[in-house]
Amino acid sequence: MPTPTGPTDSADRVGLRAHLLAVRLAGIVATTREESLRSYRLFAARDPRLLIGLDPERAWSQRELIELMADRCGVSADPRQVSGHDVIDPERTLAALDACAERLAVAARRGVPVLLGTGHPHRLLGFYAALADALSAAGCDVLTPARGRSVDITTRFGLRTHRLDYVRGVALVRGADPERPGGEPGAHTHSPLPVRTALAGAAEAGGPLPGLVIGDHGWACGAGQLGFEAVALADVNDPAPFVGEAEGCLSVVVPLDDGARSDHYAPLIRYVLNRACLSQ
Repeated sequence: MPTPTGPTDSADRVGLRAHLLAVRLAGIVATTREESLRSYRLFAARDPRLLIGLDPERAWSQRELIELMADRCGVSADPRQVSGHDVIDPERTLAALDACAERLAVAARRGVPVLLGTGHPHRLLGFYAALADALSAAGCDVLTPARGRSVDITTRFGLRTHRLDYVRGVALVRGADPERPGGEPGAHTHSPLPVRTALAGAAEAGGPLPGLVIGDHGWACGAGQLGFEAVALADVNDPAPFVGEAEGCLSVVVPLDDGARSDHYAPLIRYVLNRACLSQ
């Protein structure tokens, strides 16, 4: 895992840590303890809405999930704490960002094809798009398979047909309803079906297949479950990516609030690309 090597690196790290706390990407975050515990309970019951494409190797109890999330994210390990806002340790976020940068650097050196996708396009599209631009400039093929293909996703309103699309090299799905004027494109989803559709489309077209998948929710878990190397961003109420990391399906999971304003992720982009030596 990369570590700071000089005064500039140390200053960048200190500055980013302060930013994470100031905008609540880490530290005390918007996600409540009640939300997190409900998610852990549903994951333990193997509810597909929380598995998001992962098929865990073993059963996980809610108590074990609390312990895992305390280790990976820094939330309270006390199961008796059942209310208030959850906490993410910024040092764990920084360490995971360093590991993410290392994976990007390896992918760039090897020139592997990459696939990027998000279920949070209104929040995280800019983050992934910056990574796509940098990896493309470094010689990696940024894949866009199965563009326009229909994906039927179960939502709280029932089964809805979505369409797979790409914006600045980042995969997302669009719903049937018109987008909000002035809003970033795409629908919010945790489903693994979009990444399965994209990977199937790549295979049907004769490749190439990705050597690295970067995303969140079902994009990362669905790809990791199929044996593709995957790097993810995840909030503390999404245990699946962290279980996938613990079981070896995902390479790196960065704990942070994934529902903040999109501009709050800009310093993370600069930090990761600098650490990966991919800044332009």
